[in-house]
Amino acid sequence: MRVIVAGCGRAGSLLAARLVTEGHDTSVVDRDARSRRLLPAGFPGRFHEGSAYSRTVLEAAGIEHADAFVAVTSSDNTNIVGARTAKEAYRVPAVLAQVQAPRSADICHDLGIPTVAGVRWTVHEIHQRLLHRHLTPEVTFGNGETLLIRSHLPGYLAGRPLTELDVDGEIRVVEVTRAGRSLVPAHHTPAEAGDLVTFAVAATSLGRLRGFLDKELGT
Repeated sequence: MRVIVAGCGRAGSLLAARLVTEGHDTSVVDRDARSRRLLPAGFPGRFHEGSAYSRTVLEAAGIEHADAFVAVTSSDNTNIVGARTAKEAYRVPAVLAQVQAPRSADICHDLGIPTVAGVRWTVHEIHQRLLHRHLTPEVTFGNGETLLIRSHLPGYLAGRPLTELDVDGEIRVVEVTRAGRSLVPAHHTPAEAGDLVTFAVAATSLGRLRGFLDKELGT
């Protein structure tokens, strides 16, 4: 995945270091060249000095081919403008912004830009959303440790008990919407084609849930 991280403070540098360790093509943008020292020694990604919403800088960082753009500068306004530019001008598929003020979060919500807040939670939440962005949480609890996820079931699960998707302490089926009506599944309620299922899932188990939902018949 090709990712641009705008902002090389605590959150940006931690996230960039984590992404390159996992093999993602990562570019970092920051207006202060000195912030580069927060990146680990031998950082294999690229660093670009300049504004997070400068089209010249963003294009030099490769935004026209980016899969994701993450704005984590210290300025809500910069993050909003940078994220909006990435989303609307360059059609980047995954765009996330860190904001602190409630008003900033409202603006991002109106623009359709997911937001996160707080350094440790920001790094964890962005990382999860980048890798599992088709599993967008409906609700999060605590500091994001537990999520409510809604997803249509793949066809291979039709006829099998929904409780087969439960993993003790990790994943629980809590609701099913079927033909426009909601129900709490009983122990032996079978899955049906077209079911929209609500899962309570530990954030650390998103990969496991994705494995269930992405699995193809016979694999």
